[in-house]
Amino acid sequence: MNATTNSNFQSQDRLISLDFFRGFTMFILIAEGTSLFHAMIDPSLKGTFLYFIGEQFHHHPWHGLRFWDLIQPFFMFIVGVAIPFSVSKRSARGQSPAEIRNHAIRRAFILLLLGWGLYCIGPGYITLRFQNVLAQLSVTYIVAFFLMKQSFKTQFIITIAILVVVEIIYRTFPVAGFDQPFTPDKNFGAWFDLLISGELSSGHWVSFNAIPTTAHTMWGVMAGQLLMGAKPQMQKLKILVIFGAIGVVAGFALDYVTPIIKRICTSSFVIYSGGWTVLTLAFSYWLIDIKKIQKWAKFLIIVGMNPLFIYLFANVGGSNLIHRIVRPFTNGLFGWMGTVTADIITGFVVWFCLWYLTYWLYKRKIFIRI
Repeated sequence: MNATTNSNFQSQDRLISLDFFRGFTMFILIAEGTSLFHAMIDPSLKGTFLYFIGEQFHHHPWHGLRFWDLIQPFFMFIVGVAIPFSVSKRSARGQSPAEIRNHAIRRAFILLLLGWGLYCIGPGYITLRFQNVLAQLSVTYIVAFFLMKQSFKTQFIITIAILVVVEIIYRTFPVAGFDQPFTPDKNFGAWFDLLISGELSSGHWVSFNAIPTTAHTMWGVMAGQLLMGAKPQMQKLKILVIFGAIGVVAGFALDYVTPIIKRICTSSFVIYSGGWTVLTLAFSYWLIDIKKIQKWAKFLIIVGMNPLFIYLFANVGGSNLIHRIVRPFTNGLFGWMGTVTADIITGFVVWFCLWYLTYWLYKRKIFIRI
């Protein structure tokens, strides 16, 4: 892990739309610790637009999909898109294939340690889980890296094969009590968690999600290779839109066979959410790199320049610390408007403070990399 001063997000060797997409995703992701969206689902707001927005920023309880369920696929996909660019830059700097490979392995290992570490902070004991973004990314990143040199066709076939195998495992797992593929805590994923950690997670999440969500990162690699290629920009955009639309339609249609469930990363969920990630990249590419509407995007790009730092900071108590500092002041100023309103304002202020922290680092050209 190191800090670097290479900060010019407008340099010619960067895909600015990817920086924008990453920044947007990280900006939304760090909002989780602000309590903003928790305040929006206060029972007193039920039936209002604010309550609807608040719901969209919470995971669906089981069968279905909300906006918040797309954030993790976005993150996995974005890392995949960046891999071909990163490898190309390292190669241009004179690094050998062995050096690039060893860096990828070290990076995956560090991601795994950081992901595990976040799970150990809460309970205060060592627990082996792959349920957060970093732990799962350690798996998806290294698999996508080693498959990157395969043809588009081979990469795509492998991703579909992974989803098919996972589907078969869930549907045919024979252990009594865990043979109900789409029932919370009664499926193969729950059994696997008991096997590796001795406990089930709260909220029905499963560590085995790291396997099917590998498709998101591999699809990101394929998109990155497309965008690095020599095709005209509009042709690249057309390909992204077509494949994204196919993913959305196919995933939605599969819901009638295999329910869309984020918490166990069903095949229909992976395909459906994957379609939305590709379409979001396509929109970002059209807006930022084709139409060159970039100036206002700096607000989000700044967050995306320090994704690892701000994610870790927010998840090790940084958001809570800022919340405790801000809340007395916002309650004092806005408490007369009601507790819910004051809490919402507090959430926005904390969110801005987290953004400003990334801006402070950006202005000082401090970027945390691994």
